[in-house]
Amino acid sequence: MSGTPEGFTYRLRKNGDVELLHHGRLATVLRGAAAARFLIDVDSSDPQELMARVTGNYKHGNERTAKKHPRNRHR
Repeated sequence: MSGTPEGFTYRLRKNGDVELLHHGRLATVLRGAAAARFLIDVDSSDPQELMARVTGNYKHGNERTAKKHPRNRHR
């Protein structure tokens, strides 16, 4: 199992909005300043990680802590 995000794509609408898709399904729409900032950042960083971060579909850093929680110990 890979820890890197995958399956994200984006489309630029005629009105300047950016659609972020995950496995072909709409995840979120960025408008205005957020769309402009995304288009600048997508060229300078890893696009998959950026889209995962923008959509909220990324690891939050608490997976190890959650694994040790009493209700999750049997998993």
